[in-house]
Amino acid sequence: MNLIESFQNLVAQVPELVQPLIVALAGAVPFIEGEGAATIGIIGGMNPVVAAIAGIVGNFVCVAVLVLLSSGARKAIVTRRHRSRELVTAGGTSSLADDGAAEESGRKAARREKFQRAFERYGVPGVSLLGPLLLPTHFTATMLAASGVSKARVLIWQAVAIIGWTTVITVIISGAVYAIH
Repeated sequence: MNLIESFQNLVAQVPELVQPLIVALAGAVPFIEGEGAATIGIIGGMNPVVAAIAGIVGNFVCVAVLVLLSSGARKAIVTRRHRSRELVTAGGTSSLADDGAAEESGRKAARREKFQRAFERYGVPGVSLLGPLLLPTHFTATMLAASGVSKARVLIWQAVAIIGWTTVITVIISGAVYAIH
């Protein structure tokens, strides 16, 4: 049994009041996200609007936490590098001065370059809105925040993308379920 089937079974087994919490939890999982979570809820018999809202909330809360963490990590790294450069400039020596000189693995560098090309071409809105077609919003948001884009900008565009994609998929799945019944 895979993760999606596990969530579907869990939704079917818990009381109606708890179902949105299960759907929100599913929305926090990369590759399931808000749209997959809403689908799980709808197939499990939930009201499509409730399922969509739960999926959106679960996905966005997880993405927000990741953006805040990665933005904080970036700030700490930039501050550390800045301080180490000040030490070297002042004539001191520091083992931290060469942190940026370490080569990235070929695969990691290729992924970073691919993200950077997409970012330069489409900007934050484009990467946020088109990103879910290729990568989970969790990864896209983390990369944007780690690249130095402001937390507010990343969160706004990720919210637009999560709400948009979840709404579109919810309408499609609801229509399909309605057509079958």
